[in-house]
Amino acid sequence: MQLTGALDTLKVTDYRRIEDDTVQNMQSSFKKVRSKAHPANLTELKRGDSAILESIDLDEYEARRLMELGFLPGHRITAAQAAPGGDPRVFQVDGSEVALRRETARHLILKKAHS
Repeated sequence: MQLTGALDTLKVTDYRRIEDDTVQNMQSSFKKVRSKAHPANLTELKRGDSAILESIDLDEYEARRLMELGFLPGHRITAAQAAPGGDPRVFQVDGSEVALRRETARHLILKKAHS
């Protein structure tokens, strides 16, 4: 009887481990698909990729400064070069090239692609 109880416990534990592994694999796959489907902010653009700016999620002063540089909602932004280590990055916008730090670029939200 003790052996049967131990086997039942082992089966439950194995199923839980398998379920946890499956959930983790599915979550990992979803994150990969999501990041490939649409970049959410400027930091996710690869060199040469373009996207339309939807909004700037910064305080009014910083947002206004970026808009003066050409980062206006509805305008196309193209990722260009990056410094060694990837920070800052250069973006082409409104006929100019502007370097932004990763921390700032993270707050420039891109429009979702229409399916």
